[in-house]
Amino acid sequence: MASAKSASKPKKKATAALKAEERPARLADYLLARAPAEDIAPYDVADLERAADLAGQAVATHRKGECVVAVDADSGVVRDGRPMTVVTVVNDNMPFLFDSILGEITETSGEPTLVTHPVIVVRHGKGGVEEILGDGNFAKDDGSHDRLSVIHVHIPRLTSEQASGLSERLRKILGQVHAAVHDWRPMLARLDQAISEFRYTAVPLDKKSVAEALAFLEWLRDDNFTFLGMREFKYTGGEESGTLERAEKPGLGILSDPDVLVLRRGTEAVTTTPEIRAFLHGPEPLIVTKANAKSSVHRRIYLDYIGIKTYTAKGTLAGELRIVGLFTSTAYTRSVMKIPYLRSKAETIIAKSGFDRHDHSGKALINVLESYPRDELFQVPVPILRKHAAAILGLVERPRVRALVRADQFDRFVSILVFVPRDRYDSVVREKIGSYLKTVFEGRLSAYYPAFPEGGLARVHFIIGRSGGKTPKVEQATIEAAIRDIVRTWEDALSDAAEASGGDQALKAIAARLPESYRDSFSAAVALADAGRIAKISAGNPIAIDYYRHAEQKPHQASLKIYHHGSPVALSRRVPVLENIGFRVISERTFEVGDDQVGTINSDRPGLVFIHDMELENSYGQPIDLTDGGALFEDAFLSVWRGDVDNDGYNGLAQTAGLWSGEITILRAYGRYLQQVGIPQSQDFIAAALNRYPDIARGLHALFIARLGPTAETEGVVAAKHLKAKIKDALEDVPNIDDDTIIRRYLNLIEATLRTNHFVADTKEKGQSLAIKLDSHAVEGLPAPRPWREIFVYGSEVEGLHLRFGPVARGGLRWSDRAQDYRTEVLGLVKAQQVK
Repeated sequence: MASAKSASKPKKKATAALKAEERPARLADYLLARAPAEDIAPYDVADLERAADLAGQAVATHRKGECVVAVDADSGVVRDGRPMTVVTVVNDNMPFLFDSILGEITETSGEPTLVTHPVIVVRHGKGGVEEILGDGNFAKDDGSHDRLSVIHVHIPRLTSEQASGLSERLRKILGQVHAAVHDWRPMLARLDQAISEFRYTAVPLDKKSVAEALAFLEWLRDDNFTFLGMREFKYTGGEESGTLERAEKPGLGILSDPDVLVLRRGTEAVTTTPEIRAFLHGPEPLIVTKANAKSSVHRRIYLDYIGIKTYTAKGTLAGELRIVGLFTSTAYTRSVMKIPYLRSKAETIIAKSGFDRHDHSGKALINVLESYPRDELFQVPVPILRKHAAAILGLVERPRVRALVRADQFDRFVSILVFVPRDRYDSVVREKIGSYLKTVFEGRLSAYYPAFPEGGLARVHFIIGRSGGKTPKVEQATIEAAIRDIVRTWEDALSDAAEASGGDQALKAIAARLPESYRDSFSAAVALADAGRIAKISAGNPIAIDYYRHAEQKPHQASLKIYHHGSPVALSRRVPVLENIGFRVISERTFEVGDDQVGTINSDRPGLVFIHDMELENSYGQPIDLTDGGALFEDAFLSVWRGDVDNDGYNGLAQTAGLWSGEITILRAYGRYLQQVGIPQSQDFIAAALNRYPDIARGLHALFIARLGPTAETEGVVAAKHLKAKIKDALEDVPNIDDDTIIRRYLNLIEATLRTNHFVADTKEKGQSLAIKLDSHAVEGLPAPRPWREIFVYGSEVEGLHLRFGPVARGGLRWSDRAQDYRTEVLGLVKAQQVK
C-alpha cells in the first residue's frame, strides 16, 4: 500500500527500501492512468513526478468532510519549456465536482493543458489521509475507507494574485456543490409536499391546469431535473398591492445562500412586481423561466427557474416556492408530446391551428414545435408560441429573413429567434446581428444559440439581457429590415445598385471583381461609381480622382481616391501635391485591380489599375468645401499632375480662397515678377501671406479681372475702384509688416498692368503661358534705369521678361540660367548697349 504522506516527499536514495521507492510512483499511476498520451508527451518525467508530488501533498492534508484546494502558481512544473500552474482539488467523492471545477478553471483561467480525475480509496487518520488503499475499484466491506475525488489540472502560469482569486472561487463553488448534494433529499421532500398540496388541497385553479402541473412536477422528480436550490416566499396583501417576501424558513441547496438571487434586474433583486402579482393571481399553477444567475454547479448555463404557487390548507394563496436547477438531457431529447407542461402547450397550438395532426400541415406544425428551442418552449406563453409557430411554418413554404421576439415578463431579457439564409450565415453575420439587437433593445448580448434545421435557413436564438426599465418595443418589420441589410451580400447590393443606375453590365462586371479588402470598406453603390472612373482611364489617360466625405468625418476632414492605370502612385509623389493644396494626409490604403479584373474596358490595352484611398484634413483647420463635388480640388491636383502649374504653396489658395488653378496662376505670376524686381521675401513666404489673408487674395484676383477684363472700360472701372478701396481697408487688419508689404506690392503691380493675354481664348487652354504688360514707371521699387514698358511672361515650363525703353527700340532674345534674377541680367545688358 502507498502512503499519501510519503508521496509528497522527495524520492529516497537508491539504497532505500523498494517499498518506499514504489510509493510516489503508485500515486502517479493513479493520477495519470487515464490521461491521454498526447497530453503527457510534452512533459519530462521529472515534471510529471513533481506534479504527482504536489497532488500527493494535497491528498495528504485532506480531512474527511472537508475540501483541499491547492493552486500552485509557481509549481516548478514545465511543459514544452513553459511554466505551468498546477491546480489540485481533493474532496469527498460526490456528484458535480469535476464539471463544476473544470468549468470555473476553463472559463476564468485559461485552457487546461492536462486534466486528470482519479477517484482513489484512502484511510483517514487524525491528521489527514494516512494511506492510499487503491483506485476507485478498491472495495472493502468493513467501512474503514473513504473515496476521494482528486481533480488535477495544469494551466498556463498565473500570477500569485490570479491564483489566490481562483482558489477563492473554487472553494465557493465547492460550497455550492456540497449544499446542492447535501440538500438533495430535503429538496425532493419539499417537492413532494408541493405535489401533495396540489393533489389534496382545493386550490382556486382550473382542474385541468392543476392536473398538468402535477404531472409536470412528478416528471421533474423522475430524474428529469437536477435540483440545485429551493427558497420559499410568503405573499401578503391583495391583488393590486400585495408583496412577496422571503419566508423565515431557510433555503435549500445553493439558495441557502441569501446572496444568490433568482430574479433580478441588473444588480437589483426582483421580489414583487406587477408581473409577479399577475402570475400569483393568474390561472397558471406554476411558471417556468430562466434565472438571472448562471449555474456554477454541473453546467455553466443560466439556471432554470420553476416558480410554484403555494396555498394554505383552506386553499388561499400563501406564496411561492422557487426552484432552481437544470433540466436533464431528456428534457431536450424527448418528444414534446411526451413531456407534461410542454404537451399541453403543443396540444393547444395544434387544436387552434385547425390542422389534422396526421396530415401534411399537422405533421409540419408538430415538427416546428419539436425543433423549437426547448428552453424557450418551456418559457413562451401559448399566444406568443402560436404566433411564432405559424410564422416558422410559413418559412417552410417561403424561406426568408424572420425575427420572432419575446420579451421576458419580468423585463429582464429579450428572446429573439432569428432566421437567415443558411448560405449567408457566418460568425461575422451573427456578431453584427447580435450587436444590432443589443443596441435596439438597450441591453447586452447574454447568449446566442445557433442551429441549422432542415431547409435553407439557419436559426440563431439570441438572448439580450437588460439591466432595468421597460423593454423597448420595436416593430418586427424594423428588426427584419435591419437584419436583411446585414445578411445582404455585397453582390446583392451591387445588382440592386446597377439596376437602379440603368443596368450597365460592363460597369457591374468591373465592380464585381474589386478585391475583398475593397468590399470590406465600400458599398456596392460606391463600387459602381468607382468602376465608372476606372473605365475611363487608360495608358493614354492614366489618372482620375474623386474627393468625397464619409458620414462620420468632420467638416475639416475629407477623403480622396486616386485611380491610376499601370502602376501605383508613390506616396512621395502624391503627398507633396496634396500638402501644397492645403491638405494633411492622415492615412492611406491601396487596392489593386488586376488585368483580368479590368478586362477589356479601355480602348487601348488594359493593365493594372490601382485605387489609392486617402484620409485628409484641412491644414488650416477650416471646413473642406465639397459642395461642388470636389471639382475645385480636383482641378488643383490634376493641374499639378499634368504639369500645367507648379507644385508650390500658391495652390493652397484653392483651399483658403476657393480659387481655381488658372486664377491662382495670375497671383503666382505676380509673385514671380516680385522675385525678379528684388523683393526680399521668398516665394513660399509670399504664397503663405496670400493664404493667411484669403479674402484679400480673392480681392486681388477680382481687381485684376475688373481692370483688365472685357468690361474694364465700362462697369469694370467702378468695380476696380471699389475693390481697391476694400483691399486698402483690409490692410488695416494686417499686423505683419512683411505681409503688408507683399499685399501692397501686388496691388501696385495690378494697377501698373496695362494689358494681358489672359482673356484671349486661345491662351486660356491649360498649360498656356500668361503674359502681363506693365508700365515700368508705375511699378514701385524698380532699380534704375526704368524701361518704358516691360512684358513679363510666366508659364510652368518657361518664364521671361521683355524690356522696352521706347515705343521703337532694338531688341533680342537671350537664354538665361539665372532663374532668380534674370531681370537684373537683362537690365545689365541694356545698360551695356546704351554705353555702346
